[in-house]
Amino acid sequence: MSTRRNFLQKFSALAALGATPPFLDSAQGKSFLQSIDRINALSVEDSVQDETFWYQVRQAYTVSSALINLNNGGVCPQPKVVQEAVERYNRLSNETPSYYMWRTLDEGREPLRRRLADLAGVSQEEVAINRNSSEALETIIFGLRLKAGDEVVLTKQDYPNMINAWKQREKRDGIVLKWINLELPSEDKNYLVKSYVDAFSAKTKVVQITHLINWIGQILPVKEIAREAHKRGIEVLVDGAHTFAHFQYSVADLDCDYYGTSLHKWLCAPFGSGMLYVKKEKIKNLYPLLAAPDAESEDIRKFENLGTRSFAIEQGINQAIDFHEMIGGERKEKRLHYLKNYWAEKANAMPRVKVKTSLKLEYGCAIGLLTIEGKKPGDIASFFHQNYKIHCVGIEWENIKGVRITPNVYTTTRELDTLVKAIEQFSKQV
Repeated sequence: MSTRRNFLQKFSALAALGATPPFLDSAQGKSFLQSIDRINALSVEDSVQDETFWYQVRQAYTVSSALINLNNGGVCPQPKVVQEAVERYNRLSNETPSYYMWRTLDEGREPLRRRLADLAGVSQEEVAINRNSSEALETIIFGLRLKAGDEVVLTKQDYPNMINAWKQREKRDGIVLKWINLELPSEDKNYLVKSYVDAFSAKTKVVQITHLINWIGQILPVKEIAREAHKRGIEVLVDGAHTFAHFQYSVADLDCDYYGTSLHKWLCAPFGSGMLYVKKEKIKNLYPLLAAPDAESEDIRKFENLGTRSFAIEQGINQAIDFHEMIGGERKEKRLHYLKNYWAEKANAMPRVKVKTSLKLEYGCAIGLLTIEGKKPGDIASFFHQNYKIHCVGIEWENIKGVRITPNVYTTTRELDTLVKAIEQFSKQV
């Protein structure tokens, strides 16, 4: 009962404005709250396969029943309470924009900063609120004080926006990019760490580590790579776009200097919300992406000098955190891993079919890459959509080729049974 009570108490500020979340007052909302009470009496392991509970979670979203969405690796839908919050805050802002946006909602940034910092396991003085991973990470990439000849280590499997940002610095500033071409999937931690270490030299100033390779779902041993980098005086930038609120970890435990993530992915926050982390002692020497009154300030807020932005989107992050905490981070992580393995184990048992993502929790969670011998990724994805209304994406990037399958907490095992049926049918085609 305490989880449910705490969740409702967090809406007391909204109640003061006469705006309690409509979903929680509905029959579906009350049923959802009752399911939270029931599931908290079970162990995490038992709750992972409780399909009745996860069906109630699905009812807390507005996802289509006519389309099976298995492309949550791109952007995740928001639960109803988040959608309602954004709509409510937007209406409030429009009553008197300069008053409510700058005197009421703007003041809500500091409590939100504290909540994000708590979720990340870092100090609130190290967290800035941005719009997405690209903005957060490019703030770092373009803000680092690098000069001609300085080396940056990254991989060919990193996200294109980050790769392009580094290439721009290469062209403009003469820095040197040293590329790693990872052979994935891998459950060999030594190989993964060594791939980075072998690329380090006396000229290496920065290493970028993508926590989870989005194309394939590979989790990298960030902490171990970071440790080796710091031994050599190398700064560590982590792309956490696909891991924050996906599985359990503390940003502080990653031992990185800089970190960026998108909150509209696995936290299911409003579209266009993100977070930047900069270790406290690194803030002063990192230039902001958009000019601030004092570019060398030690205040993390210099990275939020965006000007007018959607405060409705920003404040809606609070409800996403509430929803995430109601489900529970550990329960969510294990359910996502269970869903990936649910379809992947069945697919791996089929002739000509292979899932090229580890089934071990240390190396993979929700995202899986499906391959069918002799079949092109685009053709597989098209067949799934045309014949089973399954939405997924074909991947062809560097040495990674397949169809990315990404369920979420609202995905049912029945939908995954449909996926397995589609895989079986297509794999038998000559």
